[in-house]
Amino acid sequence: MNDKQIHILHIEDDKVDKMVMEKLLKTVTTVATIHHAQDGQEALDKLRGTNKHEKLSPFPQIILSDINMPRMSGMEFLKALRADAELKHLSVFLFTTSKDDHDLYEAYQYNVTGYIVKPLNIIQVEALCKSMGMFWNLCEY
Repeated sequence: MNDKQIHILHIEDDKVDKMVMEKLLKTVTTVATIHHAQDGQEALDKLRGTNKHEKLSPFPQIILSDINMPRMSGMEFLKALRADAELKHLSVFLFTTSKDDHDLYEAYQYNVTGYIVKPLNIIQVEALCKSMGMFWNLCEY
């Protein structure tokens, strides 16, 4: 595996989940930067450089998003992202407590890269982070 650095946008409204994911990502992948957003709207604002947010630099190659969030859910974010010509190519992994088949189907209709059901134990989260690192190393950007 090579050492391409990953720039990540993590969209999560729960502070504990945010801290756990950040720590794990930094220990099992070659993460250069992790940007954070509290919900889908804030994430879009940061990606587009709107509503008093500077455009993210460097631009994230991978987005990790919760689904259930205030203002704009992860699913609404995914729909808006895929409708944006500049952003639609970004890889999005959704993390959710929803096992609902409709949510899963809808996510894949919008070309989600991965749909992961929470809660995961620490070993599963570590394996997931390693898999995302391998995914990134296989991508040609």
